[in-house]
Amino acid sequence: MVNLEVIFLGTSAAMPAEDRSLSSLVVNRNGTLLIFDAGEGMQYNFIRTRLGFNKKTMLFITHMHSDHILGILGFLQTLSLQGRKTSVDIFGPELLYDFLVENMKLLQIKLTFQLDIHIIPNSKGTLVEEKDYKILYCKSEHGPNICSYAYCLLENERPGKFNIGRAKELGIPEGELYGSLQRGIDVIYDDKLFYSHDIVGPTRPGRKIGISGDTRPSDSLCDFFRNCDLLIFESTFSSNELTKAMESYHSTAIETATLAKLASVHRLCLTHFSSRYKDLDILLDESKSIFVHTELAFDLKIIPVHYLR
Repeated sequence: MVNLEVIFLGTSAAMPAEDRSLSSLVVNRNGTLLIFDAGEGMQYNFIRTRLGFNKKTMLFITHMHSDHILGILGFLQTLSLQGRKTSVDIFGPELLYDFLVENMKLLQIKLTFQLDIHIIPNSKGTLVEEKDYKILYCKSEHGPNICSYAYCLLENERPGKFNIGRAKELGIPEGELYGSLQRGIDVIYDDKLFYSHDIVGPTRPGRKIGISGDTRPSDSLCDFFRNCDLLIFESTFSSNELTKAMESYHSTAIETATLAKLASVHRLCLTHFSSRYKDLDILLDESKSIFVHTELAFDLKIIPVHYLR
């Protein structure tokens, strides 16, 4: 079983609040750290998580607004000060390259590890493909002059459930043959052919986590996030501020919940809250009126993502 959890490093929009840092979260998949956005000072909460400084690490930037990127340099320098040697990959819009290269030159930041900067090539596709999961991306809507992206972690399908009782009933000995059957391979034992599909159930979906970044809701994002086990979506404003949300290309709690419902997600977590809201229950209540499986993010909150089947 592969451990999968989300840790929120910052949940505030535009400026920090007394108890909320700027946008950043980590998806920890069995010790591989996938970091989405890096608001100013995110390394402080990263240190508090005790996730470690030498794990396999990738950063994904949704867009080039200061509240989502000003923590990158401090985080990279912190990794260097901890003696990291393993390379780090960072992905984002075209301006990310100039931002990093020029600022590292101006500030004379010398890293102890290789930083590989990857510019996202177009509007939708697969960004990272590992052995058993992928990172997908899709253009989001954060303004006419802003290149912004949403992301999904999508695990590969898993083998079906192994019916050990049936295997024993058929006289198949435990061990190597069980492994072959689990992988969908038919086996021969004692001059008899045993079919995998007679013992192993249908394949089961892997887990899916969606991360919106800053955006208006859209049909393309609804399709992109369809059937997420966990959707993390911005909820900057309440419905009373719909005009402001539209003008600034953000979302309200009700709009976010509506998208979650239409996309048939299993669980919704709201984040990226305007600092005007001291009490976030207004956003939670609005969202739950549409989509009951809603919760609020808060700094250092951990959400385990379990297999549904």
